[in-house]
Amino acid sequence: MNRTPLRSMTGFGEAEADAGKMRLRAEIRTVNQRHLKIQLRTPAGHERHQPRIERVLRAHFARGQVTATLTAERTADAPTEPVIRFDAERARAVSEGLRTLTAELGLDDTIDLALLSRFRGVVEEESADADPELPEDVLGEVVAEAALRAVAAREEEGAFLREDLEARLDAMDAGISQVEARAPERLTREHDRLRRSVTALIGRRGDIDEDRIAREIAHLADRWDVHEEIVRFRSHLQLFRATLAGGNPSGIGKRLGFVSQELLREANTIGAKANDAEIAESVVTLKEEIEKVREQVENVE
Repeated sequence: MNRTPLRSMTGFGEAEADAGKMRLRAEIRTVNQRHLKIQLRTPAGHERHQPRIERVLRAHFARGQVTATLTAERTADAPTEPVIRFDAERARAVSEGLRTLTAELGLDDTIDLALLSRFRGVVEEESADADPELPEDVLGEVVAEAALRAVAAREEEGAFLREDLEARLDAMDAGISQVEARAPERLTREHDRLRRSVTALIGRRGDIDEDRIAREIAHLADRWDVHEEIVRFRSHLQLFRATLAGGNPSGIGKRLGFVSQELLREANTIGAKANDAEIAESVVTLKEEIEKVREQVENVE
């Protein structure tokens, strides 16, 4: 049976790529966070790339604190000495412009390399200390690859989370079945006890009104009836399983957290209406399992 992967919010991914004369490396670490929070660390001088990096990360993560660290190192063949660059096209254009101007002004036509090199862009020195520009497409690709590996790690841990959650759901299913089996017996016992008490009380005052006794007993029994709560509890269990099994894996943690709250609400109501030691004990066990589920769900994306 194919099931949608469950994702934890804890994961790690890394990737590397060559970017010209630089070796680019991306590391992504994710931990629990109620909402999506992104922290970026980029090489000095490359902060302008952060908006694109953030867009890539938002496409892969829905919840959690995501810390992305990018580093860039020179490759072995990167230049260590200053590089002199000549722009022949610009020099030719400057030379022709100067010749036109000297002809119009009747000046000596003495144009040499020393003169041309004074013009910006004709001769430039590129320092070996300056890091080469990082290609934006390569940067986006390496961040996306690291993000995919982090997602894979989150899904691997999510498989263990699913196994634990399903075991706890089975335990809750068994627990509510115990309550369901005990409830009719407890209701009958309380019904008989109430009838004896009410009969004894009213009997001291004279004639017994059977209809009144029946109404009083029915009223009290209704207050102790947990059938509706059991039905709703089972419905919430079914919804939890369905949410866990299908749909988009991103962001289901919030929905599972909401369902867990509803399970706890019904368990509390059953406990308040129980008036029975065995049911109360079963409810305590149910609430323990629900609390463990809520703790686990906090780490689900």
